[in-house]
Order: sequence, then structure tokens, then C-alpha cells
Amino acid sequence: QVQLVESGGGLVQAGGSLRLVCTASGLTSSIHAMGWFRRTPGTDREFVATMAWGGTTSYYPDSVKGRFTISRDNAKSTAFLQMNSLKHEDTAVYYCAAQDSVGIYYREHEYNYWGQGTQVTVSS
Repeated sequence: QVQLVESGGGLVQAGGSLRLVCTASGLTSSIHAMGWFRRTPGTDREFVATMAWGGTTSYYPDSVKGRFTISRDNAKSTAFLQMNSLKHEDTAVYYCAAQDSVGIYYREHEYNYWGQGTQVTVSS
């Protein structure tokens, strides 16, 4: 089993930056992909970023491409989401997710493990 804990959320003005941190514990050697999603009230989780745990290629939807960057520190079993040029519409609860199979995953149901989420609020 893998446990995930997000941190780094908060309140920021539009145009500002935040860095989210996802710390994994448990059977971290089983992790082969990490992702970030977000959800606003009344909606499904929206894909934000993903990367393979052993690779360098990352993927983003157009809504965040060029502003958000996913990265990881394998030695510390930690993933990051650097968010720059934040917009009001980026306001959401952000979740990190992990998958124990090799591949690139964009869909919520493809991930095995989830954190509890961290709130990001961008004031306009």
C-alpha cells in the first residue's frame, strides 16, 4: 500500500505562484507514475499533470500547459507541482495520485492511490 499526503496549498493572488508537495510513504518502490488532479465543487476531478516515476517526460492539459510543472525527487518519494501565473479559475482542491503500473495515465480511474487533497484559492 502507498499513502500520499499533499501540502503547499493556500491563498494567492492572481498572477502569483504556489508549489504543491506530495509525499509518499509505504510501499513507495511500487510507484511507477504520479499525477496531479483538481476538483471544484460539483465537478469530477480534472487531470492537471502526470509523469512516469522513472522518466522525465511530463504531460499537461492545455488549461495549465506552460504554467504548471510536475517534478519529483525519487530519493525522497516526493512529487511537486509548481504552479505559476495562477488564475482565478485554478481555484480548486488539488490531489496527487500514484499508480503502480508502468505507463502514462490521464484518467482518474487509472490511479490506485490518492491523497486527501489540498485547497488552492486564487483571488482575482
